[in-house]
Amino acid sequence: MKKISVEAINPKNGAVVYLPELKELSRQNRNNPTQADLRMWKNVLCKRKTGFIFLRQKPINRFILDFYCSGLSLAIEIDGGYHKKQRGYDSERDSFLKQIGIDTIRFSNFEVLNNIETVKLKILSLVKGRSPAIGGERD
Repeated sequence: MKKISVEAINPKNGAVVYLPELKELSRQNRNNPTQADLRMWKNVLCKRKTGFIFLRQKPINRFILDFYCSGLSLAIEIDGGYHKKQRGYDSERDSFLKQIGIDTIRFSNFEVLNNIETVKLKILSLVKGRSPAIGGERD
């Protein structure tokens, strides 16, 4: 895994920059979600159901994250069947995100589509464990 280049971080605000061409692709992905993405969004992550703001299809550097919460530095990915063929890519992606302080949790399409309540409990437990102390800020 390559170290993060200086160009990956905006020196003015410390935000991770992203490839401009990802903006339109992420918009298209939001407008055409997979069945699993839609179920995750509606049942678990929208409208601050976790107490935090999650964004859908968030560009970060050269990647688009399925769901991202800046307040928790947490990415949630839903892996379809094609992810079995791209484990190396996913590992590189997770390593890059870890380098910049973002943890990734992954669920399979099957888990989301067939056991959303268990997925929800895992996420709520993780969020509770990562939440700032009382008086800390949320997104």
